[in-house]
Amino acid sequence: MSEEKEKAAEKEAAAQDKDAKEEAPAKAKKEEVVEASAPEKDEADKPAKKKKPGKLAVVHVYSSKNDTIITATDISGAETLSWASGGMMVKSSREEGKPYAAMQAAQKIVNDLREKGVDTVHIKIRAPGGNGSKTPGGGAQAVVRTIARMKMRVGRIEDVTPIPTDSMKRAGGRRGRRV
Repeated sequence: MSEEKEKAAEKEAAAQDKDAKEEAPAKAKKEEVVEASAPEKDEADKPAKKKKPGKLAVVHVYSSKNDTIITATDISGAETLSWASGGMMVKSSREEGKPYAAMQAAQKIVNDLREKGVDTVHIKIRAPGGNGSKTPGGGAQAVVRTIARMKMRVGRIEDVTPIPTDSMKRAGGRRGRRV
């Protein structure tokens, strides 16, 4: 009987060895998969490469109550890249100063700048100033909003309205304009 028990024990040991050998390659494959995916996690931990900055342009916006004129130049202001006005976009002269005309002009400017590889702009807003109105017309806000909505990066927005330090006497006389 002891011989039979020994043979049975040997068979069980052999069967366990077979199972262990079959499981070992499966575990090795799993480890290989884990090792193969490990470098991907390391790559994900690294910061993403920064996009090269594109060209920079300056968008000059002159906005009065009667018209909006937009000029896009290079950073020095010497070379004009594109320009448009509200009057170019609408038929009626009374609509030249409206926000819709300014929005259409801004879209034309942004499309022209994209063709030339510009992706970042600084915006300079100017009102008539001097003896005229110191506040920009309604088209200025529409231009800024349109540029931002068309996915152009805006660096800075500044007001460059000329403010007189001492000027000529304003029209209308001492008692002002009587309406």
